[in-house]
Amino acid sequence: MEVVNTLGRRKTAVARAYVQKGSGNVVINGKDYKSYFTTTTLQYKVNQAFAVTKTVGEIDVNVNVKGGGVTGQAEAVRLAIARALVEMDANHKPAVKSRRFNDT
Repeated sequence: MEVVNTLGRRKTAVARAYVQKGSGNVVINGKDYKSYFTTTTLQYKVNQAFAVTKTVGEIDVNVNVKGGGVTGQAEAVRLAIARALVEMDANHKPAVKSRRFNDT
């Protein structure tokens, strides 16, 4: 199984994502993303890349994030996941680019 390693930045937050095919587990700094980002808005931001590329429940993600505030961290995680999805399948690039949360 291939693990894709990408980086996402937003303001002073930096997220390093390790992404691979799986069952949809998203772990951030050793915690489930729903317990790390407790508000539904931040959870939505983390899941946006999956929704746009129609890969919900197909990808496992392990993220290390530091710096910034919680919103910046969520947006850095979103960017790192989006970059990884594009790296895994280049056909996702137009959908991701049209949402403007990925600069690839």
